[in-house]
Amino acid sequence: MMRTLLLSLVLTAFAAAQDRHVVLISLDGYPAYALKDPRTPAPTLRKLIREGAWAPDGMTNINPTVTWPNHTSMVTGVDATRHGVIYNGLPVRKDGTIKIDPDSPKDELVLAPTVYDLAHARGMTTAEVDWVAIEKPKTITWAFAERPQPDAVIPREMVAAGILTQADVDGFSKAPITYRDEVWTEAAVHILKVHKPNLLLFHLLTTDSSGHTYGSRSLGFTAALALADRQVERLIEAVRSAGYLDRTTFIVVSDHGFHTAKKHIRPAALLKEKGIEGVVVVSEGGTAMLYGKVSPEIFKDVEGISEVITPGEFAKYGYPPAGGRMADLVLAAKDTYAFSNSATLPVVADIPAGASSGNHGYLSTNPDMRPIFVAWGAGVKRGAHVDNVRNVDVAATIAQLLGLKLDGVAGKTISGALAGQ
Repeated sequence: MMRTLLLSLVLTAFAAAQDRHVVLISLDGYPAYALKDPRTPAPTLRKLIREGAWAPDGMTNINPTVTWPNHTSMVTGVDATRHGVIYNGLPVRKDGTIKIDPDSPKDELVLAPTVYDLAHARGMTTAEVDWVAIEKPKTITWAFAERPQPDAVIPREMVAAGILTQADVDGFSKAPITYRDEVWTEAAVHILKVHKPNLLLFHLLTTDSSGHTYGSRSLGFTAALALADRQVERLIEAVRSAGYLDRTTFIVVSDHGFHTAKKHIRPAALLKEKGIEGVVVVSEGGTAMLYGKVSPEIFKDVEGISEVITPGEFAKYGYPPAGGRMADLVLAAKDTYAFSNSATLPVVADIPAGASSGNHGYLSTNPDMRPIFVAWGAGVKRGAHVDNVRNVDVAATIAQLLGLKLDGVAGKTISGALAGQ
């Protein structure tokens, strides 16, 4: 009798866990300072803030403050020293160059387990739309990738349903980013309505593209934030219409903020001027990675450089050890400066009027780099303001909401955002 009762309790708990749902929405490049500004048009996010939890000062993200490393931290609960992602792809050293390969399989690129791996292993369904560092995943049930494969399940379902044409799928990668964001939203709506996954990872890019093109705090950038707000509303309405809103938690985040630069620093031009060969520069906006043997001293008096980070300091900044994927030196820019890969003199030059001036990649201590965090729905405390949130805490919080346990990670559950904690 006791054994039957225990089995019944276990099965009941398992069934309850299987009916939990989390939608993680990433609005690429949405700065915390923009959401905190009451003039930013974001009616959906402001409703979620009133009825849920948010971090008014945003989250602390990891170095480098670029897209793939920080998205990876939000699903692994660890920084780049553990998950190994430092670019928007895998750095490949060949013939004296560094190529960033975005097509590397997830199992090769990401060196730490993810929360979607854990959910899948526990029999839950997982989905992704335009998530990153997730090429050829083995633990995603339904996917509409950044570059969708015409024969993939979700694109085929959308074509069959009349949501897309085959020509839309075939030419998707060449379409404007605003159109791709629209299709990605349609794909997420379709997955949420038809498949009802336990975990959906969703990522939009117009915000990031507009930040780079127009600069932070610009009209063009603000318009992109308003568009992203509408897409969030569409996902909520999809879950509502599918009948499981009461069992779903929405977490809206970003990976980094934006900062507008006025001058470019060209480390490759300095190396060329000094006759130093065999050093490759990979700019990430507010920082630059240098591969090869070079003395840090030559950069210490260069206009616009705030820090020269040597291998002995990498761990302090959350970078992996030098060698392998990681560079031999990291340069950090001061405010209003950004790095360029150009080898043309002068070493420091004004960014021409009308040229792309918005950047991220600055050290994570730069307040403009702080991303947003908003949680709403099932299990979220109403009207909660949370402080000291780190993006590595997102994975642990998702695990908690899904009844899972993510062991051995740096991140902790954001308990102040959850009801009953």
